Amino acid sequence: EHVIGCWTNDEYEFEGKHWSMPKRRVLPKPRQQPHPPVWGATGSEEGHRMMGELGLGLCSFSVGTSPEELRRRIGIYRGGIEACKEPLGAFVNNQAAAFTMVHCAPTTEEACQVARRSFEWYPTMSAKLVATVAEWLEASDERLGTYEYLAGAKQAARGLGDGPLVPLEHLVETNACVLGDPDAVIEAMRAYQATGCDLLLCLLNPYDIPHDKVMQSIELIGKHVIPELDR
Repeated sequence: EHVIGCWTNDEYEFEGKHWSMPKRRVLPKPRQQPHPPVWGATGSEEGHRMMGELGLGLCSFSVGTSPEELRRRIGIYRGGIEACKEPLGAFVNNQAAAFTMVHCAPTTEEACQVARRSFEWYPTMSAKLVATVAEWLEASDERLGTYEYLAGAKQAARGLGDGPLVPLEHLVETNACVLGDPDAVIEAMRAYQATGCDLLLCLLNPYDIPHDKVMQSIELIGKHVIPELDR
């Protein structure tokens, strides 16, 4: 709210419990009028509905999530959009974005070989880090509240041994990542299109994919995948 206030008013001020700003001009102003689209990122069901009710674009943390589950989450967001009475910004940004791991190679065999370590590392490390938030809240005698969904990550992290949280084969089988040769990548991205997702944010190097392989992936997607998706 305050960022939008700074964008859209010649002068702006606010006073809060932890942070205040005396009246001043905040420059430069956005070129877009009345302001750029505003997005909110979330991984919880409550957050998906909240972003819709606030009239914000959705950035759904969907790494390791199947298109079927993403479709359900986007449905929650769209329900929130329908209930939006007063958007946080000057307009409703009714767009849904998803975030997933992507790697394209000349063959699916090469794509899997190059990406396996990174694609298994990222969701495993994410679960471990997210679990520490729940542990910290509990250690400080705070209830999870709107972070109740973190309890699942905490439970998953506790059960981890030396293996990955989600094996690559499961990620591929459930279309919870975009991986393979150009034809396989096209098919996977079309599954994301079918969920009602407007924008796919591609995590091209989750951990240690070599730079030349990342550049090869970008080139293959640009030459072979995007033209097909634009048809």
